[in-house]
Amino acid sequence: MSTIVTRAGKGSALSYAEVDANFTNLNTDKLQSTSSASILTLTSASISALTATSTIIGALGTPGSGTLTNCTVDGTNPIGYRDLPAVGTKTGSYTLAVGDVGKYVQVGSGGSITIPDATFTEGDVIVIANNHSAAITITCTITTAYIAGTDADKASVSLATRGLSTIVFLSGTVCIISGNVS
Repeated sequence: MSTIVTRAGKGSALSYAEVDANFTNLNTDKLQSTSSASILTLTSASISALTATSTIIGALGTPGSGTLTNCTVDGTNPIGYRDLPAVGTKTGSYTLAVGDVGKYVQVGSGGSITIPDATFTEGDVIVIANNHSAAITITCTITTAYIAGTDADKASVSLATRGLSTIVFLSGTVCIISGNVS
């Protein structure tokens, strides 16, 4: 009878090669029950189910060593963003909307941004990119808006020329604005 590979220390996972070897051993050998003398023979259906489980684990893309590249949530869709989706270039007054969450809004010539009150929820994030040769205004109609690292509520902030700003919402009525703002 072939040996089933285990680890002596808790928390030390088997390598993929060791797991594959164990599945091969289970497929070709019989297991003896420790509680009785009866011998259990695994059917090919049981082994197929175990092998499918092994394949699913591999499809999730967590390597035993090295860097995490091409990892997926479900074998198809990549984990996390590889880029920051764009809302589009705004050249006039623009009020942020729920559909902007997780994206960036580019402001061109003559544009300005308004942060509305009671629209967003905790954890929402929007990036503002000023792609203009002058500073732009971000109007804060939200109840409370802070510049990161300060404790004063702001009614408006200025986003510098070619500057970036990240707005993190702590609730629907409170946000913190960081970046090239004053």
